[in-house]
Amino acid sequence: MWGKMGSVTQWLPPAAQARLRDARGTWTSGLSVPEFAAIRSVGFEPVGQVMGSTVHNLGWWYAGPVYCGYSGGMLGTGAARTITSGMRGGFATYVQTIYEARRTAMGRMAAECAALGGDGVVAVTVEIKPFPSAPGALEFQALGTAVRAQGDVRPSRPFLSHLSGQDFAKLVAAGWVPVDMAFGMSVGVRHDDWTTQVMSSVTFGGNRLGGVGFGNAEVPGWTELVSVTRHEARDHFMSDSARTGADGAVLSGQSLTVRERSCAYGGEQRDHVVEATLIGTSVARFQPSGPPPTRALTIMRL
Repeated sequence: MWGKMGSVTQWLPPAAQARLRDARGTWTSGLSVPEFAAIRSVGFEPVGQVMGSTVHNLGWWYAGPVYCGYSGGMLGTGAARTITSGMRGGFATYVQTIYEARRTAMGRMAAECAALGGDGVVAVTVEIKPFPSAPGALEFQALGTAVRAQGDVRPSRPFLSHLSGQDFAKLVAAGWVPVDMAFGMSVGVRHDDWTTQVMSSVTFGGNRLGGVGFGNAEVPGWTELVSVTRHEARDHFMSDSARTGADGAVLSGQSLTVRERSCAYGGEQRDHVVEATLIGTSVARFQPSGPPPTRALTIMRL
């Protein structure tokens, strides 16, 4: 377990330590009435609302040049390929900072849970937003409700879960328990080479580079950019789930954002940047029922 409260909270921000010292038995939570009733129906009680936050400066490279995977050729021709954050020269530093900040915020939330005597946190929400008047800085905040089991069995460390009170109760009733929040992220960049410009400029049977129209056509470069980036984010999500020794993962949501930027080659050269994110909860079975689990890690939706 976490030991004495002092050893748990010593690395928390002063405001969080003061909030815990002022706790006098009356708990608060972000739970709705149905969530509260559902949690109690499976033997858990809320012990307080917990939070973890951090502000990270992403540094000069946040908006700095990143290699776009383009090798120039004669008269605008050349080879382009997708460069992801998992490759050298891509947005690796940016993604590593996101992971580090997320771990810090989640760790502080878990420490608050342990200091309150909780066994885990449910209904966790994570917000990442720009810090006002500080270009290149982001605020990370994790917020949830700490809960404690009514029985004598205690986990070795607090679990963290995005599941609502009702979904948490369904999971426990089915013989499963949450383990930890799982996260996967990847950022890919690809130069808009000559082929991509032609294939994406079709307008009413023509394009800005000539009078020949392609009609309804796939843009292979953009397809590769989206597919490769999303696949890498999924791999990171699976690895993050497996890290906890979980049997599977419950996916909370996934997002894909696309933006355009000026290329370092200058002129009117452009790149496209894709950011893919998956977030959820890793889960483990505590009641042996049904068919034995497969070796493959499973992603499921409640």
